[in-house]
Amino acid sequence: MSLPQSNQKRSSFSAAISLIRQALSGEHQDYTTGSIRRAVILLSVPMILEMCMESVFAIVDIFFVGRIGERAVATVGLTESVLTLVYSAAMGLAMAATAMVARRIGEKNPEGASRAAAQSINLALVMTIVVSTVGAYFAADILRLMGASPATVESGVSYTRIVFGGSIVIMLLFLINGIFRGAGNASMAMWSLWIANGCNILLCPLMIHFYGLKGAAIATTIGRGVGVCFQLYHLARGSGTLRILWKHFRPDGTVILGLVKIAWSGFFQFFINSASWIVMAWLVARFKDTAIAGYQVSIRILLFFLLPAWG
Repeated sequence: MSLPQSNQKRSSFSAAISLIRQALSGEHQDYTTGSIRRAVILLSVPMILEMCMESVFAIVDIFFVGRIGERAVATVGLTESVLTLVYSAAMGLAMAATAMVARRIGEKNPEGASRAAAQSINLALVMTIVVSTVGAYFAADILRLMGASPATVESGVSYTRIVFGGSIVIMLLFLINGIFRGAGNASMAMWSLWIANGCNILLCPLMIHFYGLKGAAIATTIGRGVGVCFQLYHLARGSGTLRILWKHFRPDGTVILGLVKIAWSGFFQFFINSASWIVMAWLVARFKDTAIAGYQVSIRILLFFLLPAWG
């Protein structure tokens, strides 16, 4: 290999490393100008790492819960299967928020982007109040409907109630990450999920030791809650191009209607996928707790490889 070729390869490698570091740093970028290839790399690297951490979230929960027993794994699996409806709503709304915020940022209208972000949070809060109330109240019925055995319902109803009762943190974690991505700050979305997952890893074994299965629900909810607090802090502080103030939360019917128009199609897109997960879990439940536990562990491992592709 000639010396010029060697130097050229070293230079290309150094440029690639520098670009990845820049993608992870959260430094403000104007994606409406410059190289499209460079913009794709800057946005995709933190998104892929963000989804990697979401897949770790799923693995960690099932890893620690599996030490309690097959009924505990069955409870987590059946609850998460129905909870995919919440994920569908969160992803649909996050898609709408990303689109609307990105449009305003592209128009050089950060005030409009902040208003759109605040209105999407208002919409998420209203939606979650309904979901949390219904899910927590009918927790036992949800497990029975999914085919859980009476023993599994008795031992797992507290887990299901806590998870549904705290679904606000799921909704906001997905939504605000969508807001950050729309503003071109994908690294902030990545770091919020990394922080949430780190808290979950630390708290999960500790909470399970003291509270059993419901401790896993407490740990996951607290972990996601810490991630949401991190997000809200940076939204209020104005990290990047967005800064949300109290005035932006004043209800704006035009913006909310625009969000709903975009979100409903996204929701149904993810709902079709979620419905298949629910039906599969319901069918497997006919073969009792051991089959449910094995199926859910397999699904979590599969998601470990699928989720990064979403980035």
